[in-house]
Amino acid sequence: MEGFVEWGYLGLFIASFLGATIIPFSSEVVFSLLIINGYDIKVSLLVATIGNWLGGLSSYFLGRLGKWETLEKYFKLKKEKIYKFKTKIDKWGSLLAFFCWLPIIGDPIAVSLGFFRTNYILVAIWMFIGKILRYLIWALITYWGASIV
Repeated sequence: MEGFVEWGYLGLFIASFLGATIIPFSSEVVFSLLIINGYDIKVSLLVATIGNWLGGLSSYFLGRLGKWETLEKYFKLKKEKIYKFKTKIDKWGSLLAFFCWLPIIGDPIAVSLGFFRTNYILVAIWMFIGKILRYLIWALITYWGASIV
């Protein structure tokens, strides 16, 4: 984590991107440390959001490829887990992309949306809204926590 903090905004972008892929990684620590160390909150929010959004979209495109052998072999994603989201996708569609920021289920949601060919533009919009709200709330929590200490 410290290496990402030392890289500043670039480190935040990479951490946020990785945090939104099917590779388990937490970007919140890097985000908070940059804010605490005096990095501009607006720039940090934008960099983290864009990195996390692009990472989420990469998961969407992995699903769109539909190559289960690759997903199972390298990312340990099972078809059964993706198909669990089928009824929800049929009901809610691209709106589910708003929840791609959630731990554990966010990545399978993104992959499922891609696999079932949900409208890319709407997925991108809803995903961006969810990601920016996530980091905005996290920034507020960081400021609140730093003010107590």
